[in-house]
Amino acid sequence: MPEDQDWEAYKVPPTRTPVSERTTSVPNPVDYFQTAFNYVFDAPVTFIRGWIEQWQNKDKFYYYHQKFRRVPDLSQCLEGDYLCYYEAEAQWRRDRMVDQEIVEIVRERMAACKQREGPSQFQNCAKEMELLAQVTKAYQDRYGDLGYHGNARTCLMKQKHRMMEERKAAQEN
Repeated sequence: MPEDQDWEAYKVPPTRTPVSERTTSVPNPVDYFQTAFNYVFDAPVTFIRGWIEQWQNKDKFYYYHQKFRRVPDLSQCLEGDYLCYYEAEAQWRRDRMVDQEIVEIVRERMAACKQREGPSQFQNCAKEMELLAQVTKAYQDRYGDLGYHGNARTCLMKQKHRMMEERKAAQEN
């Protein structure tokens, strides 16, 4: 900015905000209405709400990280026990969701390692690659080829057939 400033073009703002001067000595009725509203309506409601919240916060229950009890597997259910079948199916679905999240987390770690390491990813991310291979193989062994409509019974039958094939291969050798 040049040394010779034009003070008329660039006026300096006032240093303090001016206080409005009252023109009458009559009190403002809005102030009375605000005060009356505060004491009649707002203060009691605020007090009661604070008191209720204080009592509610004593027994606060957090819903995250809900833990379900483990139920018997489908193979442990008695024949005709449909409630046990239902609980085993629900448990299987929860286990499947947990296993899917485990695979996804390991996959994200692998992608982050590849992004971080760049060209040297094959030697620096070998541990993550091996872990991802193990996790995906375990997931594929348990849930692979079940499709979207897979359930606990088909998963159990798949595991049974796999065990029978392993026994047959062990006997042949």
